[in-house]
Amino acid sequence: MIWNETKECMSRDEMTALQSARLVKTVDYVYHNVEFYRKKMQKLGLLPGDIKGIEDIEKLPFTTKDDLRDNYPFGLFAAPESQIVRIHASSGTTGKATVVGYTRRDLDIWAECVARCLTMAGVTKDDIIQVGYGYGLFTGGLGAHGGAEKIGAMVVPMSTGNSKKLITMMVDFGVTAIACTPSYLLHISELLEQADMIKDLRLRTAICGAEPWTDKMRSEIENRLHISAHDIYGLSEVMGPGVACDCAAHNGLHVCEDHFYPEVLDTATLKPVKPGATGELVFTTITKEGLPLIRYRTKDLTSINYDKCECGRTSARISKFKGRVDDMLIIRGVNVFPSQVEAALVDIKEVTPHYMMIVDRVNNLDTLEIQVEIDERYFPDEIKGLEALTNKIAHTVNQAIGLNAKIRIVEPQTLTRSEGKAVHVIDKRKLY
Repeated sequence: MIWNETKECMSRDEMTALQSARLVKTVDYVYHNVEFYRKKMQKLGLLPGDIKGIEDIEKLPFTTKDDLRDNYPFGLFAAPESQIVRIHASSGTTGKATVVGYTRRDLDIWAECVARCLTMAGVTKDDIIQVGYGYGLFTGGLGAHGGAEKIGAMVVPMSTGNSKKLITMMVDFGVTAIACTPSYLLHISELLEQADMIKDLRLRTAICGAEPWTDKMRSEIENRLHISAHDIYGLSEVMGPGVACDCAAHNGLHVCEDHFYPEVLDTATLKPVKPGATGELVFTTITKEGLPLIRYRTKDLTSINYDKCECGRTSARISKFKGRVDDMLIIRGVNVFPSQVEAALVDIKEVTPHYMMIVDRVNNLDTLEIQVEIDERYFPDEIKGLEALTNKIAHTVNQAIGLNAKIRIVEPQTLTRSEGKAVHVIDKRKLY
């Protein structure tokens, strides 16, 4: 269900009316408090009064990650620094960090949104939840922590860095829920299997995010740990985790659209696509004070559905992400997403979900090698068996991506496990 601040259930018309009122207020707020937006609107000949409702949102300019970097560190803040009570920032591995500031009210809203998401995953005040996201400037740890406390659950702020201690505490404390990246949870499941500790778990649900993952990877996690796994979505620029999450129906991620207005736009024209069609996800924050963003281009590819969910909620749902505009690899003229490779590999019982794609250029021709880790139970003893398995994997992957890739099988536990966001691509072409 969609709830307003008085906890009354809202219809689609009521939601649109609320979004319109909040957009009008936000536009006026940024125009008078953020020079960047004031200049952008003036260049388009826009005044705050020209935005009368959500139907006028297409008149407004876009915001990109480069805009945040160009105004580093605090140039896009709308609230005075005396009202900013917390800072988060991206890693800045591809340039300057993107810095986000939160007022006290922003943090309260963030906790409320994460609490909604955890509730969708079945977490209650009676749960013991282990937060396995990194704490600090990354939004994952403190974001999940705040939402769990809002519910009243017992929080174990485990963070990352000591996986053996994590699984010991998971068992000793009787942890019933965990929040972490899906790739890290797979790593945890391997450690639990090796220690023969899965039978000792009380874990029943997981809230995984911060990186793309497929439904097949969800099934792998659920089957290994005998739990339900839920997809939580967020990005630091918009808020952090808690922008959207999927419910027990696993039929799209419910957006907290009373705080974050979603658009799905054609990647070429930047015009709205029809519900159900794939495009780039764009968010406008309509309640933020510290860093309000107008039409922020996430570069995530998804579709949107406004139909009532079988769980009873009426909020808009975005589909599981099909990739990112900037994660798409173009190899010999073919568009390839890492998620396509992952989906193909999960279908092969002999293969673990751990893989690495290495793109290179040899004699002006792009090449793709995929390193694949084999489950030790199925690792072939003979060369013939290894060749047959390699051919099987190559055929499955090539059918999925429409491109011939070289498959290199590596031994179990060879590929690096990640406690944060998993890295699946090394593009050596960028080094030339």
